[in-house]
Amino acid sequence: MSPASLPHFWNNPVFQADVSIVLTLLGALGLGMLVGYERSYHGRAAGMRTYGLVCMSSAALVVVVGFSSMWYGGMHAAFPADPTRIVQGVVTGIGFLCAGVIIKDGLSVRGLATAASIWAVSAVGVLFGAGFHAAATIFAVL
Repeated sequence: MSPASLPHFWNNPVFQADVSIVLTLLGALGLGMLVGYERSYHGRAAGMRTYGLVCMSSAALVVVVGFSSMWYGGMHAAFPADPTRIVQGVVTGIGFLCAGVIIKDGLSVRGLATAASIWAVSAVGVLFGAGFHAAATIFAVL
């Protein structure tokens, strides 16, 4: 990248997109940590950091699709971005993460509620990243 191309990364539309993305990430982190606080308060395995990171990363993957025309400083033609593929990837990845939380010990199974809540908080992140802030907030509170 040449020094002459650096102003493209700080022009007004790209900077506004950055601010919007950062605010979305902070909101998703807060909602995830809210759910994580409740879980850690009751002594469950995953806590605030885990839930906050899962929610924020889900939101990050979804929100970046909305700004595909700004990728690489907006210097290239808009890439065709399919948000449904991103959501599918998030659901698959979180499902894999949740599978590691579930433990079968004899006739008892532990970790199902933790796995379900991690999966749910990733859905909160997807909602928040897609711009449904009120729905994501209500979902996290529920």
